Amino acid sequence: MHQPNRQHTLPDNLERLEKKDKQREDNLKFLKTQINQLDESIRDLQVSLGRYHCSANVAETANDNSSLTEEETMAQILQQENSAAGIFCWLKANHLSQALDLPLIKDVLGVVASLARVDDDNVSRLLSEYLGLETMLAIVCKTFEGVKALEKYDGEGLVNSRSGLHLLGSSIGSRINGRFRVICLEDLRPYVGGFVADDQQRKLDLPKPKLQNGECPPGFLDYAVNMINLDRRNLSCLTASGYGLRETLFYGLFSRLQIYRTRSEMLFALTCISDGALSLDGGMIKKPGVFDLGSRKDVEVKFPVASGKSNAPVNYIQTEDMIRKLEWERSKFVEDMQREQQLLDHATANFTRKA
Repeated sequence: MHQPNRQHTLPDNLERLEKKDKQREDNLKFLKTQINQLDESIRDLQVSLGRYHCSANVAETANDNSSLTEEETMAQILQQENSAAGIFCWLKANHLSQALDLPLIKDVLGVVASLARVDDDNVSRLLSEYLGLETMLAIVCKTFEGVKALEKYDGEGLVNSRSGLHLLGSSIGSRINGRFRVICLEDLRPYVGGFVADDQQRKLDLPKPKLQNGECPPGFLDYAVNMINLDRRNLSCLTASGYGLRETLFYGLFSRLQIYRTRSEMLFALTCISDGALSLDGGMIKKPGVFDLGSRKDVEVKFPVASGKSNAPVNYIQTEDMIRKLEWERSKFVEDMQREQQLLDHATANFTRKA
């Protein structure tokens, strides 16, 4: 029986491997070039935005009459000493998270209460009470990898206190009491509709509720998901699928919760309330058929109040949109580059063994 000539086929195989490696190296160079070009474009756009921020910040500081500042909200979170949110924010405020360089730190965006602002103190109290303290203190992660890094378990399924956030807490003399809520953005069902045209905040273009006569109910103000404001950093935050915080986190928390001027106007609109409603005078419908009666409860942690509405020009809005798109595109190139590098490393290891 004729046997194949291994001395002839082995060099051929090695040559094919070399060609594949060369192709992957070329792919890596191309991807690196694309990333560098995107970085340069993003920097140029950020510089143009920086000129606006310099002038806007001066005006904002002069007109800052907000009832509850971001610093005060952070202080409220820190007062929850034995909570996961309090521990995380303490580490972040004292810049210890970077020193520890744990994977969970990179994936955690923050605490729900710290990720948005509202226009006035009353709306802050209403939305915070609606969500409740547990949700206001919920830790928000971009991916499930971040959720897994927060807490690990032993062979019997018990919490391992020497890992994740529990370890960080013990390092500063704190211990997490009971359960804590974590929200994973990539696992939420996002809003998939359009956005309000030329809106810097990228508010969701939700249809107004309608009574049986086709008219919008009197006293309807807006949907709760559109009554929160995001700063530029949080507006730029996108999941791997390209969805922002408003479409994922806050749409998941509020859905189509409606806001009305008065309780009587809210009750008049019962037939067109699908996901609950609130009124500025304290009325609360959790969902159709479920009413929360009695006096308001002042939640210990509330959303901060924005210092004033932005008057950013349309070209500013367009520039921010462009930055968001470029940053998302860059993240995709980085993922492709990491995959190519892994394939190249694997192929190189095989080539070394065969050579």
